[in-house]
Amino acid sequence: MKSFPYKRIVVIGTTSSGKSTLAKNLSDKLHLDFVELDALHWEPDWKEAEEAVFRQRVEAAIRSEVWAVAGNYRVVRDLIWPKAEIVIWLDYPLPILLWRLVRRTVQRNLTRELLWGTNRDKFWKHFKLWSDDSLIHWLFKTYWRRKRETPLLFSLPEHEHLRILRFKHPRETESWLKRMGLA
Repeated sequence: MKSFPYKRIVVIGTTSSGKSTLAKNLSDKLHLDFVELDALHWEPDWKEAEEAVFRQRVEAAIRSEVWAVAGNYRVVRDLIWPKAEIVIWLDYPLPILLWRLVRRTVQRNLTRELLWGTNRDKFWKHFKLWSDDSLIHWLFKTYWRRKRETPLLFSLPEHEHLRILRFKHPRETESWLKRMGLA
């Protein structure tokens, strides 16, 4: 493995971009704590944690000096990004994300995968495209906004300390991982 100087990493991207997978891989390879924001956010029966509770959980999770965080939650960005050294943005094309989301939803429902210790995906809710409960709806709702807002976030003075890596296709991410000896 080549020298990777960063010990506080944030992986962001739209739903199904692979944030958790990449952050977990980096945490395993680099011996960092893995912090999955979804796991800190979701309560049993898909109830959202109260904001104060969520923020406390995140603060506790990033007390360590070494971590890889997966997630985009705006409400805790002010806790995470000032401590982070690098943000990896998985900025993939919409068709790739949509395919991954549908495939993941089907797979999770076939295997009855338990998510964050308490929840299971509910297959049909994701295909109710008009519903805020649908991740497909969420993808379309957030995709263009994130493309617009993320570069603006990076340009803010309070984020100038961050190294930014932006991957526009999964092949770029894989190539980088291989070059870094992290694949």
